[in-house]
Amino acid sequence: MGKNDTVTLNNGHGGNIHLLSRQASGQNPIIDFSANINPKGPPVWLRATISKELSGIIHYPDPDCYTFIEAIADFHQISKDSIIAANGTTELLYALPGALQCRRAVIPVPSYIDYQKVMELNGLEILQFPLSPKNNFQLDMNALAEVIQPDDIVIIGSPNNPTAGLVEPAAIARLAERFPHSWFLIDEAFLDFVPGRTSVAGISANIITLNSLTKFYAIPGLRLGFGSFPVSIAEKLRQVLPPWTVNSLAQAVGAKLFADTDYREKTLNYLRGVQTELFDTLSTFREITVFPSEVNYFLVRIETKSNVRILAKHLLQYHNIAIRDCSNYAGLSKKYFRIAVKTPEENAQLINGLEVFFGKSKKGRKGRPHRSSLMIQGTSSNAGKSVLVAALCRILIQDGVRVAPFKAQNMSLNSFVTYDGLEMGRAQVVQAQAARLDPDVRMNPVLLKPNSDIGSQIIVHGKPVGNMSVSQYVAYKKEAGSAACRSYDELASEFDAVILEGAGSPGEVNLKHHDIVNMQMAHYAQAPVLLVGDIDRGGVYASFVGTMEVLEEWERQLIAGFLVNRFRGDASLLESAHRYLLDHTGKPVLGTIPYIRELNIPEEDSVSFKEGKLQKVRPQGEYVEIALINLPHISNFTDIEPFLEEPDVFLNIVNSKDDLGEPLAIILPGSKNVMGDIEYLHSTGLAEEIKERAAKGCEIVGICGGYQILGKSVEDPHSVESDKETRQGLGLLDITTSLAAEKTLVRRSGKHILTGIEVHGYEIHHGISTGSVTPLLRFDDRSICGNRHSERPIWGAYLHGVFDSDLFRRWFIDNLRSKAGLSRVEQIVAPYNLEDAFDNLAKVVRSSIDMDRVYRLLGL
Repeated sequence: MGKNDTVTLNNGHGGNIHLLSRQASGQNPIIDFSANINPKGPPVWLRATISKELSGIIHYPDPDCYTFIEAIADFHQISKDSIIAANGTTELLYALPGALQCRRAVIPVPSYIDYQKVMELNGLEILQFPLSPKNNFQLDMNALAEVIQPDDIVIIGSPNNPTAGLVEPAAIARLAERFPHSWFLIDEAFLDFVPGRTSVAGISANIITLNSLTKFYAIPGLRLGFGSFPVSIAEKLRQVLPPWTVNSLAQAVGAKLFADTDYREKTLNYLRGVQTELFDTLSTFREITVFPSEVNYFLVRIETKSNVRILAKHLLQYHNIAIRDCSNYAGLSKKYFRIAVKTPEENAQLINGLEVFFGKSKKGRKGRPHRSSLMIQGTSSNAGKSVLVAALCRILIQDGVRVAPFKAQNMSLNSFVTYDGLEMGRAQVVQAQAARLDPDVRMNPVLLKPNSDIGSQIIVHGKPVGNMSVSQYVAYKKEAGSAACRSYDELASEFDAVILEGAGSPGEVNLKHHDIVNMQMAHYAQAPVLLVGDIDRGGVYASFVGTMEVLEEWERQLIAGFLVNRFRGDASLLESAHRYLLDHTGKPVLGTIPYIRELNIPEEDSVSFKEGKLQKVRPQGEYVEIALINLPHISNFTDIEPFLEEPDVFLNIVNSKDDLGEPLAIILPGSKNVMGDIEYLHSTGLAEEIKERAAKGCEIVGICGGYQILGKSVEDPHSVESDKETRQGLGLLDITTSLAAEKTLVRRSGKHILTGIEVHGYEIHHGISTGSVTPLLRFDDRSICGNRHSERPIWGAYLHGVFDSDLFRRWFIDNLRSKAGLSRVEQIVAPYNLEDAFDNLAKVVRSSIDMDRVYRLLGL
């Protein structure tokens, strides 16, 4: 605590967060219940408006506040001449007595303490009109009328601060009409929080209103308000007020506030439920009395022997919570305090603190527990999120922490089948392997597999729920988000920690309103966020700053720091950039990860593949060349990744027939849209080129969708992929395929019939292929799969992962070596073993980032 071991604020008001932070003992930020500010934070456009107007600060602001006042006048339908804009309404309150001819101030109490202070400073006699807790401090207007005299100024807060009492506009109008020679100052600072209530500005010549914009719009640090006065009084005030009291940034913001009806409606809808829930929960405490309120704060009275000083000290010292001590309000004792309505999470922490203080629980209300979680988000796709999640999973498991990966929604054509026959994204499979776990669909509860430019197959908890257009999926997202949250809760309850991955960038402003994978998921999981950027692409620091600029305030609060990924060179050269980033955003860089040339870990999605990052240079010495056809709808390209580490293989990724070169083998990979990819092969001439190479003895291999393409035809009677029922294949295998409505999802292990070599993998396909079959594989359940040509080296199968088998892959390569006149190697040269790769990745990342800070963020 502070020097005097007290939480009394030196200015007698709530919201002095700076003093409170100095007095609190913990390192966590203060949760400020002492100031009645909109818990939703400022409007989303606030930062952009200030940024746009910032260059204008080289000029003096408009002393007349013309645009701002015009917006006020239009909204409230009052004369512009009656309006004075101010640096908060307190400025107008202090200036007002000098412009009025008053002898006495009549002030219902308890009320805002500066009413009396200002009037005393100006030599006015004060008459306090006490409000009684017996009727919830409601103002009796008839009783008030009995004490009013000519030349009085009657000051009414509606809503009252701190009691939240309201006075009907009609009652105010009647009182003002009854006493035409008295002034009525109506403080409407919190009126915006009351649904359906309107201002009394301009309804009578002796009514003055003060309207704060800092509370409802959550901009107390910007300071903004206005007053409505009779024109003669407004003119007197303009003569005594200093010029330029409202700065240009505040004016620009103020001019936009009244047009934002969406913000007002969302705030009121949000508060309605949160406020009721807090009131109901507080009312369960027998140790306190909570007075009813229609605004965003409650007056509370302690009914035990304790007092507010002791309670406030406890909450601040042990829970980092600040409340408003109301003992300095006229008419209130040391038993009273005021609390603001904040977010459900913050309200729960207040309840927790109260339960501990009143002895109802040593640890507080159980509720939804805090989980150890951390999220990795990126400034863009392919920034390295998936790999860093895998690295952190391996680091934590090495340190004895039971950890699970999680990505609420993944869009990828690389999928995998779990042991229980469910489909999930390959990236989370890799992350599970890094955590030494079996893949679990809860790690990726929602998977989107694009099958056109405007639509995707939607897979939830491992099973397809249908094909949807973008608009259809947006409508479905609420249900998808609920599924994701259920999966997260289950994982979080079973593991010591969860490392979450975002998708794309949280700065995609067109997607944020229906987000279920980035900031909304981080908020749900109570997960701090590390934002990663790829410096190898260039512009990483601008991307960090730009992302922060488009985030809402609650989103910015979730960002704990930055990670610079894929840096080539001396990391110390980046120190000045990191200082700039800290100065500009207030967030530190927690690590610089070097460019890892040979990750040896499957890529997160098709981005790297499509960008050509898997295209290797031709090896030196003896090698065989294999061509992979880059289909437009390629899926599960990880089937060919084991070849990338073979020193005697050059894998040529082919985009057109001119790129084909002279390969010894051509692989047709999986496809998410076989019908479309068949058409692509025919239209580009690749189909004829492949058939010509097959006739010359080139080995042709098809996996899953590629296997179907090798056949005579593919039928789609259920319009799974196309509205065209039949496409002619390449005719290299004597099979036909019909796409079934139901998808086959199954893990497989067995043997390659010709060699007896063991293979394993999984099937994901709609197709059922039949014909004159020379089977390729026999599985452990005696079923068969695939087909091989009886005379030519042409074969295919549905089994993804067939080349993961080191022995089978080497046998295939050695066959090509023999065809090229090279000697067979006949031993495993490059084991496809991810364990060493994970350990190497963890070693690099551990040495490159501040793991102590990471553990603190996880609360471990």
